[in-house]
Amino acid sequence: VAGLGNYGLWGTRHSVGMEVLDRLALQLAVAEGWRVDRRCCADVALATAHGLQLVLLKPRRFMNLNGLSVASAAEIYSLGPEDIYLVHDDLDKALGKVAIKLGGSARGHNGVQSCINALHSNEMTRLRVGIGRP
Repeated sequence: VAGLGNYGLWGTRHSVGMEVLDRLALQLAVAEGWRVDRRCCADVALATAHGLQLVLLKPRRFMNLNGLSVASAAEIYSLGPEDIYLVHDDLDKALGKVAIKLGGSARGHNGVQSCINALHSNEMTRLRVGIGRP
């Protein structure tokens, strides 16, 4: 599960994917388990939920390069694009509204496009979190 955003720009709507990952880590009781993984240039926490092993990932790159971290982590943890969930902001959704999208285009989102390019696939599931238009 990759939370897309601009690392270090906490509290901005554009980095809501990372905020969601922080909340998920709290709920899964692994919030203290974040560690820097230099191999994929990301903060990583490992968790278990409903019998599934999860890799939580917050890329330490700007949004338009998030895909490099996601692709590196996929290789390290032997994951295919269909195993990856991207959590990212969506300007076209009202603030706080969420939707799940299975594959498809990036719809103009640079972080998602970076992941599609780096993984050579658009099969990732996306959790789109509405941030509305300013």
